[in-house]
Amino acid sequence: MPVAVTRTTLQGMTHFPPPAEELRLIDQELRQLDSRRAQLLHRRAWLITALQRAARTAAGPVPPAPPRPDASPPRVQNVLLVLGGVLLTIAAMAFTLVSWGHLGIAGRALVLGGVTLAVLAVPVALLKRGLRSTAESVAGLGLALTVLDAYALREAALPGVDAAGYTAVASALLAVLWAAYGLLPYASALRLPLPAALVAAQLPLMLGAVAAGLDVFWLTAAVLVTAGLDAGVALRAPARSVRITAVCGAGVLGTWGVAAAGWLSWTATGPGTAARAAVLLLFAAAVALAAARRERAGRQAGLAVVAGLLTVAALGGTARSALPGAWTVPGYLACGIALLAAVRVRRLPERVRRGLALASAVVQGTALLWTLPLVGLALLGPVAGVERVWSGAPAGLREALSADAVWPAHAQTVPVVLGAVAAVLFLAVRDAARRPAALSGALVLVWATALVLPPVLDVPYTAGLVALAV
Repeated sequence: MPVAVTRTTLQGMTHFPPPAEELRLIDQELRQLDSRRAQLLHRRAWLITALQRAARTAAGPVPPAPPRPDASPPRVQNVLLVLGGVLLTIAAMAFTLVSWGHLGIAGRALVLGGVTLAVLAVPVALLKRGLRSTAESVAGLGLALTVLDAYALREAALPGVDAAGYTAVASALLAVLWAAYGLLPYASALRLPLPAALVAAQLPLMLGAVAAGLDVFWLTAAVLVTAGLDAGVALRAPARSVRITAVCGAGVLGTWGVAAAGWLSWTATGPGTAARAAVLLLFAAAVALAAARRERAGRQAGLAVVAGLLTVAALGGTARSALPGAWTVPGYLACGIALLAAVRVRRLPERVRRGLALASAVVQGTALLWTLPLVGLALLGPVAGVERVWSGAPAGLREALSADAVWPAHAQTVPVVLGAVAAVLFLAVRDAARRPAALSGALVLVWATALVLPPVLDVPYTAGLVALAV
């Protein structure tokens, strides 16, 4: 087309069909596109199916998965050996107690002694041949036979001996015997004798205290000493099975002993009795602290918290026996605040110091819970007295606040507790991140102290209202 053709001429030559015709053409084009798209999708699906069929043909048939066995042969062997050992132990017990009566208890004791020696020698030979599971099962049977030997010995030669005393001595001897057997050069690979010796070692001190007719203090001391020995074994034993057994023994006996010592401290009627209970609690605290200093990092803080709380219970219980009843909570609180001095000892690990600080916080929080009844009474008492506004003014503020409620016991020391915790928050918390929250808490406690001080002092009603309003 010549370049000189004008724009007006080109616009006049352009053909624009009518709207109806243009709509018909567009619909026709869309139908053609839809038909073509359907053809392409059908072809695509056929090509995918053909490629998958070709890939399976080239790979060949997939072999079936082998059936999974129900249990491995060593596991089945171990189960059968354990069951066999249990059955043999039951048979030995029946033999000792009821069977072969014509032999008498002395004859049965001699037979059992010989069988026990033979059975204890078998695991050594089995270990040399690599039959460890069988050796463990036979060793368990041998240990059970030694218990039956101890029973047969008492029935045959020592029928009049006190049962508790004999059991204490027998358990101590069995613990030594089993430990020596487990430490033999050829039997050291056995896992059962050393944990069994540790279990037997839990009994001598406690049963000895029972046999001697000692009081609760000495029985609790025996329990705590046994728990302390368990803790020492748990920290030093190289075998995992021995450590687990020692931790279980220390946890169970330690909890029992601490509960008994705490009960002795709380029910003590004089400084002497409270001091004896404090010795037990301080011993338990020393064991927990020693374990915290040597334990893995994940448990140091928890053991340090336990040690701190036990120390507070010991010292606070001693102070409680010498102070009036109103000063019981402040006495425990003072001991809890004193724990913060240990936080400054740099020789202690960081987690131990953090645990002691947490123990102090627990004591202070518990003391604050004790103050809540009086704080609530001072805060809500005026609201309850609105209905008596026309009945005349009471003589004192305490009478006005406690007209519809019981005045808390030993409330005269509540301001001391609130003020002491406020002082700790203001003086002891130096961390920049926690300082604002500590100052806010101290301000709230100062306000609570000012709130409860007028009713505690039982100021005149008018002066008390002015003080509360201020």
